[in-house]
Parts: sequence; structure tokens; C-alpha cells
Amino acid sequence: TKATTTKRTVARGEKIAYLTFDDGPSINTEKLLDILDQYNAKATFFVIYHKNMEKKYKAIVDRGHTIALHSYTHTYSKIYKSEKGYYEDLNKIHDYVQKVTGVDSRIIRFPGGSSNTVSRKYNKTIMKTLKQSVTDKGYYFHDWNVDSTDASGINRDPDLLVSKVKSGSKNKNVINVLMHDTGKSKVTTVEALPRIIEYLQSQGYKLEPLTEDSVVIQHKW
Repeated sequence: TKATTTKRTVARGEKIAYLTFDDGPSINTEKLLDILDQYNAKATFFVIYHKNMEKKYKAIVDRGHTIALHSYTHTYSKIYKSEKGYYEDLNKIHDYVQKVTGVDSRIIRFPGGSSNTVSRKYNKTIMKTLKQSVTDKGYYFHDWNVDSTDASGINRDPDLLVSKVKSGSKNKNVINVLMHDTGKSKVTTVEALPRIIEYLQSQGYKLEPLTEDSVVIQHKW
């Protein structure tokens, strides 16, 4: 999928990497935060609802990262059936995150990304509608232009994840790297992270959290 970039201007020669983790928090969150701290790197966590994880949502924010919204249920059939269904779910995760962390998050990632095709099963034109309406409502949606491929299987080889990030970031000044924070099935993401960070820093990337002023990377249809 091709991606377009918009929003803040990037100075000539400036390189920015947005490390993003979907579907958390999980038993891996603290480990990821520790690694990020070690390298003085900031990241963005697109969270969903998990019960009894209040401390982990808070830790993301307290340690200087961006908490962003992915979805409450991550159930495609609910979220993508109608605009009403989507916003019921989004409002629920927004309000939960705000209650637990105090953050009024406006940064979102659609489950499956904005170019997902699975939504067509439930509503053929829903993504077109949603991409416009979330923007009108003051949300910023972010896709990715580098895929670690950690979602393509359970505990994929960390060497593979590192090499995917290396090849995916080639000749790109601004990258948004897709990774996942989903516990036991993504232990290798934790293992690969130090090398991913070291590589990106060695290439001159600044590792920044997403904010409302960040460069927006969105998929083209």
C-alpha cells in the first residue's frame, strides 16, 4: 500500500521515526517501556480495552509516551458495520483512556489500518465515510509506512523483524513503524526492539512520539 505524508514540515535532512505499538497494553508493556527508556526513545501506543491494566495505561503516559486510540473491542463486525457502531466503540475507548490517564487523546489508528479491506464485508463504503468524519471531528488518524510484520504470525523471528524495519525504512525521511504489544504472541517484538532502535538511531532518525503536530502517514487507496 502506498502511503502519503502530510502535516508538519520536515527540515531538509531531518529524519523522524515514529515507533508505534498496537493492541496493548499487555504483559510486555513494561518491558517495552524499559527498553525505550534505555535508549531515550519515545513511542506511541495505540491501545484497546483490557481489564485490570490501569497501571499500564498510566505507565505509558507517565513515562513520556503518547497514548493513542485503537479501539475498545477490536471487533471488526461491530466497528465497521456503521458509522454509529464505529463511534460508539471509539468514544468508549476515548473516555476510558481519559478516565484512567487524564489524556484527551485525539490520535487514532483504525483497526486494520485505513486501507483495510475486511470492513467491506460489513459495509462497503464505511472507510471512506470514516476517514472523512474522524478528521471532521478533530481526530488525527495514522497508518504506517514500515511494517515490522510481527502481526503475520506468532513470535516471528526477531532477526526478520529487524530486517523488515531496515528494508522498509530505506530512503524514507519520515517513518511510522507498525509493531504490536500483545503479550505472549509477541515476545519477539520485545527481543527485536533494541536492535530496531539502535539501527534507526545509527541512521540518524529521531525517535519521537506522535502528537497532533506530527507528520501524518496515511495509506492511499
